[in-house]
Amino acid sequence: MTTTVTGVDLPALRRFFAREVPDCAGPLEVRPLLGGRSNLTYRVTDGTNRWVLRRPPLGTLTPTAHDMDREYRVMAALAATDIPVPRAVLSCTDASVIGAPFTVVSFVDGEVLRDGERAAGLPAGDARRCAEALADQLAALHALDPYAVGLGELGRPAGYLERQVRRWRGQWDRVATRALPELDELHRRLERDVPDRAETAILHGDYRLDNVILATGDPGRIAAVVDWEMAALGDPLADLGLLLVYWDPVSEPVIGTGHVPTANPGFPSGRELAERYALRSGRDVRALPFHRALGYFKLAVIAEGIHARHLAGRTVGPGFDRVGSAVPALLRSGLSTCEET
Repeated sequence: MTTTVTGVDLPALRRFFAREVPDCAGPLEVRPLLGGRSNLTYRVTDGTNRWVLRRPPLGTLTPTAHDMDREYRVMAALAATDIPVPRAVLSCTDASVIGAPFTVVSFVDGEVLRDGERAAGLPAGDARRCAEALADQLAALHALDPYAVGLGELGRPAGYLERQVRRWRGQWDRVATRALPELDELHRRLERDVPDRAETAILHGDYRLDNVILATGDPGRIAAVVDWEMAALGDPLADLGLLLVYWDPVSEPVIGTGHVPTANPGFPSGRELAERYALRSGRDVRALPFHRALGYFKLAVIAEGIHARHLAGRTVGPGFDRVGSAVPALLRSGLSTCEET
């Protein structure tokens, strides 16, 4: 039986589950789940039931990006909608229990496409259906009325884009391990080019292919959308812009081994993905270049934070040694995208 798990006080967690989770039927086994460069994710089982536990990374350097209770509240609210999410089990804001706040949700069976090898194994038709489901699910999320589903207090949609530009610049100042002139220039252009008008929707905040679980045996259906830690109310094109950044191979060192959309010619291009979203949502996407540039800026800052934690020895799992190399390339891509506006 496992007795030590990095990032979790296992004896304390076992006592907590025995006290707080009625379905818990025996001693817990906990193991880290691979995937993700931000919050730490673990599979928890008592031999009968299965759960997923998430906690902030070790030595959190960007605290506003790891709001565990926010993630929980969003999934609990979305359970009553057509957006597939894991069942919310509990949220513990008491950091003294396992060493950090954490959430627990149900384990969802299915497949997560985290690397190019898995993506390459999909028939071309299934790869396209998978991408279309991704775009369709995002459009469905953005069609929800946040007030009707109980998420009207999730954030302040007015001024969302200005705050995003300012916040991610502030995050950079907290985590930067080096001076990069491209960062300053991209920030300047984003401040200058914030769109005058913006819509309001529930945003996932980090929507990408490996943040969804595909149904077992049917990669054209999404069984669950996960990792809601950065959810907010704001301009829906921010989600689409970041999705297209993840679709770009420049993001590969940040999201994992191989680049899923380029591993299989069946996946549509980023342009086709945006067109699918526009068709399903009925939304004008002409302001998309700004949102893509903001997505490159955001991912560069996230990558730098991960790189800083890696340098400090505060990461768990493989692949973190490559993340820092993506930061300058992401910033250059953001500057190039600004020229499209």
